[in-house]
Amino acid sequence: MLLLTASAAVILPFLFLVVFRMAAKKGMAYSAVLVLLLAYTIWGMNGKVIAASVLEGGHKALTILFILFGAIVLLNTLRRTGAVDRINQGFRNISPDMRVQAVIVAFLFGSLLEGAAGFGTPAAVTGPLLVALGFNPLAAATLALVADSAAVPFGAVGTPLQVGLSNLPGADGTLYNEVAVRITQIDMFTGSFVPLVLVVLLTMFFGKNRNWKDVLEIVPWALVVGFVYTSSALLYATLFGFEFVAILAALTGLLTASVTAGKGWLVPKRVWMDAKQEGTEEKSSDISLVAAWAPYVLIVVLLLLTRIVPVVRDAAKTWIDATWPDILGVEGITSAWEVLYSPGSVLVLATIASIFIQRKPFRHFLDASRESLFSMKDAALALFATLALVQVFSNSGMNTSDLVSMPQYIAGFLSENLGFMWLIVAPFLGEIGSFITGSATVSTLTFSPVQFNIAEQAGLGMRTVLALQLLGAAAGNMICVHNVVAAGTVVGLSGKEGEIIRKTVIPALLYGLMTGVVAYLLF
Repeated sequence: MLLLTASAAVILPFLFLVVFRMAAKKGMAYSAVLVLLLAYTIWGMNGKVIAASVLEGGHKALTILFILFGAIVLLNTLRRTGAVDRINQGFRNISPDMRVQAVIVAFLFGSLLEGAAGFGTPAAVTGPLLVALGFNPLAAATLALVADSAAVPFGAVGTPLQVGLSNLPGADGTLYNEVAVRITQIDMFTGSFVPLVLVVLLTMFFGKNRNWKDVLEIVPWALVVGFVYTSSALLYATLFGFEFVAILAALTGLLTASVTAGKGWLVPKRVWMDAKQEGTEEKSSDISLVAAWAPYVLIVVLLLLTRIVPVVRDAAKTWIDATWPDILGVEGITSAWEVLYSPGSVLVLATIASIFIQRKPFRHFLDASRESLFSMKDAALALFATLALVQVFSNSGMNTSDLVSMPQYIAGFLSENLGFMWLIVAPFLGEIGSFITGSATVSTLTFSPVQFNIAEQAGLGMRTVLALQLLGAAAGNMICVHNVVAAGTVVGLSGKEGEIIRKTVIPALLYGLMTGVVAYLLF
């Protein structure tokens, strides 16, 4: 009964969203209510702790909605100014082939955003860009989520790795860098195939003909781009450490992909556009390409400044602090919100700046803001329920039954029964953590001590096991509910979360399995 209760936070969302095909606002509400009841009746959490956890979830939902608002208002504003049309012209000049565009926008540009920001920002930004290029909204959300994987361990200038492993014995820069190298070594055999997986998803799920020829003819280019990304990531992790791996590897990949596609190297002569959404018009704009891209360049610059430059970082973290400490007086239940440090603030500031850079009327921003707020109502309902469930699950160690937390109980059960094949299992523990909490950082922070202890007891390579935790947590990003809600909302698919997860769950599971098998065979 305890295992079933602990696993309810995983099982119920999957049942309601994927099996019963409910919208997230309804399915996650049912899931949250049932998990709260089980936490009170079976796990022994008292009412005050549950109430504080629910309020913590509501507060955290606001922080995510702020990021969502920033991403949506940016797109809606740039649509009004004509910048999106100009950006699309630029992509079409590199290649009108949708397979190429999917890799460049979703995987490479998304990895650059992940390296600078994390926190679900890549899918929220790249999904709408793909829609603007003519991609089906479901395809755009699916591709954006699956693409945001290989870069995740190094997201937000290495936060999942550094913060996620910070509670381990002897955690320091040396450990972080050694684990980073092992992650990139394993990912040479897994992350390298992400561009190809994107092509397969696009052509076989969303193409009109669903012909394997559409995949096979672009395999050489997709593999080259994938291996350039992962091999350069290994090089940068070895030479410079873990902080800038995703940013530098993404820039290397973008340069390679743009040059090869622009010159027609390795890409098929036949242009593939079979997933083009009907009614999409190719519009032109008189805005310069530099001005059109300026907001995105500004986003990356501001994100890096607020995370790297100590004076700017400290100011961003302290000037407007909406953190809610010790909610309802419960020590340890605290929700942080450093408003100016949030990617949402950066997105909004970049949007306002774009009005002046592109010399357009300010009413474009005001109209886009109203439209964006209205479009987020279903996402808000889904996120409040999702984060309430997440925080009750995470805080379940505060109980009167002398039980460990639900995540620790699940981890203990898996280690006792599957310890003999832990290198295969380890990534899936990371995936479970990200699926429930919506964060590779929180997943790793929660489960890295378990992974560390199992590695010691079983005589396994500790750095390999920790690398598998992070890689699994990255794969979990493809299916975690609040990422899916965010990605669906920004492309106009609120209520279709289950449909999105049905498309992303197979790549997520395959990514976890491949990393485990590679580690088992090589390390």
